[in-house]
Amino acid sequence: MSDLSTTAFLAGISVLPGSASGPVLASDVGLSFWGGVDPATGMVIDSHHPLHGQSINGAVLVIPSGRGSCTGSGVLLELMLNGHAPAALVFSENEEILTIGAIVAARIFDTTIPVVRIAAADHDRLAACAKVWIADGMIHLQQPAPSSHKIAPKRTVASLALTKEDEDLLAGHHGRAAKAAMEIIVDAAAIYGAGALQDVGRAHIDGCIYTGDAGLRFARTLADWGGRVRIPTTLNAISVDYRGWRGQGVDPELGEPASRLADAYVDMGAEPTFTCAPYLLDDAPALGEQIVWAESNAVVFANSVLGARTMKYPDYLDICIALTGRAPRAGCHLAAERQPELVVDVSRLSPGDDAWFPLLGYHVGKLVGSRIPLLVGMQASAPSRDDLKAFGAAFATTSAAPMFHVAGVTPEWMAPEMSPASGLPIMVVERENLAESWVELNGTLESCDIGLIALGNPHFSLEEIEAFASLCGGTQHALTTPVVITCGRHIHGRAAAAGLVDRLTDIGVTFVVDTCWCMIGDPIIPPGISTILTNSGKYAHYGTGLSGRSMRFGSLAQCAAAAATGRFDNSLPSWLRA
Repeated sequence: MSDLSTTAFLAGISVLPGSASGPVLASDVGLSFWGGVDPATGMVIDSHHPLHGQSINGAVLVIPSGRGSCTGSGVLLELMLNGHAPAALVFSENEEILTIGAIVAARIFDTTIPVVRIAAADHDRLAACAKVWIADGMIHLQQPAPSSHKIAPKRTVASLALTKEDEDLLAGHHGRAAKAAMEIIVDAAAIYGAGALQDVGRAHIDGCIYTGDAGLRFARTLADWGGRVRIPTTLNAISVDYRGWRGQGVDPELGEPASRLADAYVDMGAEPTFTCAPYLLDDAPALGEQIVWAESNAVVFANSVLGARTMKYPDYLDICIALTGRAPRAGCHLAAERQPELVVDVSRLSPGDDAWFPLLGYHVGKLVGSRIPLLVGMQASAPSRDDLKAFGAAFATTSAAPMFHVAGVTPEWMAPEMSPASGLPIMVVERENLAESWVELNGTLESCDIGLIALGNPHFSLEEIEAFASLCGGTQHALTTPVVITCGRHIHGRAAAAGLVDRLTDIGVTFVVDTCWCMIGDPIIPPGISTILTNSGKYAHYGTGLSGRSMRFGSLAQCAAAAATGRFDNSLPSWLRA
């Protein structure tokens, strides 16, 4: 990299070529475009992010990497096609989610923006600039003369070994959709540094979330080109209750295109499972199974808790791999890339109620960034599957890492191929650290009125529905505060068969299937509601930006109590007090 003390330019690595200029908008915190950036305007809506309230439209966005949701690629594609995208993206870490969005825009829609990678040490100097000019990876800190263009290093591309079948796909022998999909996969393999492709056995598609017309155009294009999945493929939660949105009063301007987007993926052979918790389906992936999953919480759960192997696949790359059955052989598909990079010691904490797990996941995610952690001292808390689900979803919200390990709990923490944890850097989490995250999610420690209880992000399991019903007791009186539970249609069927749906509906609980809280708005969230309580660390983080309401976070028992009284005391719980 260049010596910025003596030069007026910075030679970054050109990930995607192109020229651009614009004001610098910089942060040392990664940004999730889904839930963090308004796809219609480019405004940063993540209320917890340092760039909140600013616009990325036309700016040179300088951040370490993306983070959080796999749908960030879809948001970037939408921004690129509606004219509200950044002028350029500059990262100081490996970044795939947003980069794939830019690749799809170039490959399918002939629209480009430059993507550049710089050394982490150069981030602050670039962030201090008011405006920069970029040409194929060369970042000029002053406006260059026309003749002063310099050539920056290109991204190093690994030699990609293709099989005869891969070459046939690229040549279009299996149809236009498969050809386009393979072209995007080859581009992605270069970004991941993969030297070969590999077979995968199943896929879970996150690109079925409606972010705007761009994502619908992409899916419909592949379907119209004859795209057909080659491997068993499930679909993530979509943006509406597919069968019930009209009766719920959802605006047809959302309901109709969101349904058409789901139809496009079903037309390509995907199952209409419509759940963000595919690990709750009857046929969950096995230890060591090679899969391609998108949806951030599902990726983290698959890798960490099930021991299946998937990278954190961006939207659109997921369906490309499903159409070909071929994925880059890199990242968490490889044992060497699944090893912990640091130890997080939580042994000084006193586990409390079920809110402890998502709160800890949220905090640990912020600590580790893109590094895979090994947590020690958590075994005594004996986390259940739902505890790990809540931990992982919150972890995936604030971290870019694709997985975590928990000593004595998750299946690979002491796998033979894992390097010993000794010698790794150690980070210790204290009670006061978690207390700070509690305050961050709640905003205030004062009691307040609650207008809605939002449960099921990720989708509730049958056990969680049973637990909430038990907390509500045998009352036959309507709850004071509206409660909405989202779950997959398969879990809803089981809950109905067990009598739980009727029992909870009778006291005022509403069930919504197929969609999830990251996509729900008015009128399922009543317009007069100002404050929402949730037990999800993920939704507590994203909720304000997505819904425009104030968020509160607590345990499932606190949610049940607030449903009965309409009030929530979000003072520090006993397990966070000195």
